[in-house]
Amino acid sequence: METAVEAFRMLSDTTRLRLMWLLSSGEYDVSSLAQTIGVARPSVSQHLAKLRLAGLVRTRRDGRRVLYRARDVHVRGLITQALFHADHEVSGIPRHED
Repeated sequence: METAVEAFRMLSDTTRLRLMWLLSSGEYDVSSLAQTIGVARPSVSQHLAKLRLAGLVRTRRDGRRVLYRARDVHVRGLITQALFHADHEVSGIPRHED
């Protein structure tokens, strides 16, 4: 439970959620992320460090660059479902009841 709570805590920040949405669809370096979401590079680096410590992102070296990506299919699914839910709430599109 504590691990799940920590993951949700990390995702409760708008900037981190925006980063995770991007990282769910591909790999990015800090500069690309900062430019894409319009946040200063040092701030993006701090957010990525928190996400990495929480186990939500993984890194890979490409020469001198460090590339970030959502850790796995479970994390990507969590982000996708959370944002689809929010979109349905905002747009008023009926949800499928299970």
